[in-house]
Amino acid sequence: MISLARRIRALPPSCGPVRLVAVDGPAGSGKTTLAGRLAAALDCQVIHSDDFPVPWDEGPATWFAALDRQVLQPLGQGRPGAFRRYDWVRAAYAERVVVPLAPALIVEGVGTARASAAPLLAYTIWVEAPEDLRLRRVLARDGAELEPRWRAWFDAERAWFDADGTRARADEVITT
Repeated sequence: MISLARRIRALPPSCGPVRLVAVDGPAGSGKTTLAGRLAAALDCQVIHSDDFPVPWDEGPATWFAALDRQVLQPLGQGRPGAFRRYDWVRAAYAERVVVPLAPALIVEGVGTARASAAPLLAYTIWVEAPEDLRLRRVLARDGAELEPRWRAWFDAERAWFDADGTRARADEVITT
């Protein structure tokens, strides 16, 4: 991670004064773990797609508008951003999270490296793993009763990624 962090620090800012890094890929691939390790090496904040409500039936593309409006647009204008983190356990918004101007910021989750965000991204990482492993990971985390929802989600995100061409734009592909 240290050499990757060095490469990212050497890049020019991409979103105002910030080097915006996207860690994208399908659910259960290991994005959150990788983003956490990279954030430690970069000494920067991570914003997770899971910090925003994403209705099962609306698919992976819906949450990004809030990130863009509340965080990316202000950063692009040289101002701090902020958002209210969504608490999935309570099904309610929780604390306000301030996103200061910093040398780097990682956005992690399905849809973070979407084509519409490409002009704002300094670096894009695609994380992937075999589907059976990903399913085991999400069910271990969230409970076996959600298997039908997760299978439908996998289909929705596959369609999203195919239409968006996300993986093909990645600066780096990591298999976990």
